[in-house]
Amino acid sequence: MLEQLLKDGAAELEIDLTPVQISQLLLYKSLLLEWNEKVNLTAITDETEVITKHFLDCMTICKAISMQNVNTLIDVGTGAGFPGLVLKIVYPHIKITLVDSLNKRLVFLNTVIEELGLKNIECIHSRAEDLAQNKKYREKFDVCASRAVANLAVLSEYSLPFIKVNGYFIALKGQKVEQETQEATTAIQILGGKLEGIIDAHVPNTDLEHKIAKIKKIKPTPKQYPRKAGEPTKNPLL
Repeated sequence: MLEQLLKDGAAELEIDLTPVQISQLLLYKSLLLEWNEKVNLTAITDETEVITKHFLDCMTICKAISMQNVNTLIDVGTGAGFPGLVLKIVYPHIKITLVDSLNKRLVFLNTVIEELGLKNIECIHSRAEDLAQNKKYREKFDVCASRAVANLAVLSEYSLPFIKVNGYFIALKGQKVEQETQEATTAIQILGGKLEGIIDAHVPNTDLEHKIAKIKKIKPTPKQYPRKAGEPTKNPLL
């Protein structure tokens, strides 16, 4: 039943999952629920809802950007691996970097990566504000994808510094994204981005209707951004 739910849901998004990918996602789901009993990873503990509200939800990114043309992707504040780890399974050609400030989550993510036999994926224990000043990672990615709950102005300061010029910041958001994008207009502009559009995304096999903000990086981010740890959240660029 869960296999069919995954396969049919992905097909609705025009994604053709292989039997190996379905097996990997189901193992990921099992590990997530097992680890969740000792590390707080997700409030969703129903197997069916993990498939729909986590996995299929992450896959809706394909509505905003052609993932086949993406070579490098960073997920800042990945948590339990959403969307970055799901995207690695679905699009194995992409080199993926997962960033989180909580080491316990990264121990979980590394376990999943090892169990699933994934290659070309790394986990980094860091705050975005610190890592984005590192030349190895600054403006090195085609895409930054985020499903974090922070305000879009804050997320833009965390994310846009990692993206190459002509790359994209894709933020998977809820229904209030229009208001957030209006409030984040100044921040996006200062950080070198331009809002290209807001895409509607229905999550298959649910009644969830999400919005995806698609922001193009049109010029380099000024060196002073992101500001030091905590500052973007306390004083967003509004």
